[in-house]
Amino acid sequence: MARIHDVVVDCRHPASLARFWAAALDGYEVAPYDQAELDRLRGDGIDDPEDDPSVLVEAGPGVRPRFFFTLVPESKVVKNRMHLDLTADDTDAEVRRLVGLGARVLAEHKDWVTMADPEGNEFCVMR
Repeated sequence: MARIHDVVVDCRHPASLARFWAAALDGYEVAPYDQAELDRLRGDGIDDPEDDPSVLVEAGPGVRPRFFFTLVPESKVVKNRMHLDLTADDTDAEVRRLVGLGARVLAEHKDWVTMADPEGNEFCVMR
C-alpha cells in the first residue's frame, strides 16, 4: 500500500516559497544547511542557498510529509489539480496571519476559505 513520502511543489523561487510554507505550517521549518550541503551546492555552481533549486521544509526526523520546493522555468498558469486543506482553531485569525505572510484570499465559502500562496498555488483553510 502506498504512503505519502514527500510533497513536491514546482515554483519560480524555492527559497522564498519554502520560507512561506515553513511559517504557514505548524511545526515545520526550512531544513538547515550543513557544510556538506553547502559544499554540494557549491559543486553545482550555487554559492548562495537563496539560489538552491530544491529547498526542503520538514517538521522533524521521520515526520511526513516533507515538502520540497523545486525550481521550474515556467510560471503557474492554471488552477491546481491538487491542493492542501489546512485547519486552525481560529480560521479568521489564521487567514489574517497567512495574508500577513504573503498569501491572498481568493474566495470565502461557508465551510472554507480558498487562498493562494505567494506564487499563486491554491490551498484552503477549513472553517
